[in-house]
Amino acid sequence: MRFRLTEEFHGERLDQTLAILLDKSRSFVQQAIADGQVLLNGKTAKKSAVLLEQDEIVCVFPEPMELAAQPEDIALDVRYEDKDLLVVNKPRGMVVHPAPGHAAHTLVNALLYHCKGQLSGINGVIRPGIVHRIDKDTSGLLIVAKNDFAHASLAEQLAARSIKREYQAIVHGMLKESHGVIDAPIGRCPKDRKKMAVIASGKPARTHYELIEQYEKYAALRLQLETGRTHQIRVHMAHLRHPVAGDAVYGMADKQLQGQCLHAAKLAFLHPGTGRQVQIEAELPTYYMSFLEGLR
Repeated sequence: MRFRLTEEFHGERLDQTLAILLDKSRSFVQQAIADGQVLLNGKTAKKSAVLLEQDEIVCVFPEPMELAAQPEDIALDVRYEDKDLLVVNKPRGMVVHPAPGHAAHTLVNALLYHCKGQLSGINGVIRPGIVHRIDKDTSGLLIVAKNDFAHASLAEQLAARSIKREYQAIVHGMLKESHGVIDAPIGRCPKDRKKMAVIASGKPARTHYELIEQYEKYAALRLQLETGRTHQIRVHMAHLRHPVAGDAVYGMADKQLQGQCLHAAKLAFLHPGTGRQVQIEAELPTYYMSFLEGLR
């Protein structure tokens, strides 16, 4: 994988930048650098190397190990598919990839069956084909790469913030403004390492929001991600004191919802093979519409 750096990465550290470009943890990237799998302008470099515009990073990863997850015949709502990628409308409650406590019945298990193993290996044995993630209790659109070429192209688009991701959410409270931009850095919560929080030392995070409809105690919003931090919308809305309805982590649980009202509704990106723009939409799911009807 080759990356030619743009101006936005000038002055940044090698490990931090590569973690963004690959959508990997910094510990994974640091280990890859230590193992000599990363070259900066043709030479090995320290993880703390300071980057310049037009620098070239080359990553050479070993063949992925045999995947522990097994294919499972689980129905998928596929909204787009060709030889390079597919876009799936993930239901709320489905975990994206195997993890402790969720070793099976994940989206990856379903993809292995659907794609007959033809998935990119860049994200290793646990997340084959997974270019980006959405939370278990978030429904909506997710891009999956079938080969490493497509994966690398989509990862670059994510890093360049050119993939358009639009969400819809129902949040608590009366909004003071009909639209706005939340510009607040997000990092690991110092008091609870399982959560994210707005903290000064966090990574830059920007979320655009627009009011669709205001109700007595709730508001329906349209949101666009400029960055893609973990739990970004949920953290930012909680920061504004308008947590997502049903979000038990950053707000409060709701027995009626049994999960959060957050839906990845639109995706737009350049196709890695053709260069043409692909735009996909997913209608609001039944659980979401039922809750809206109750508010109306």
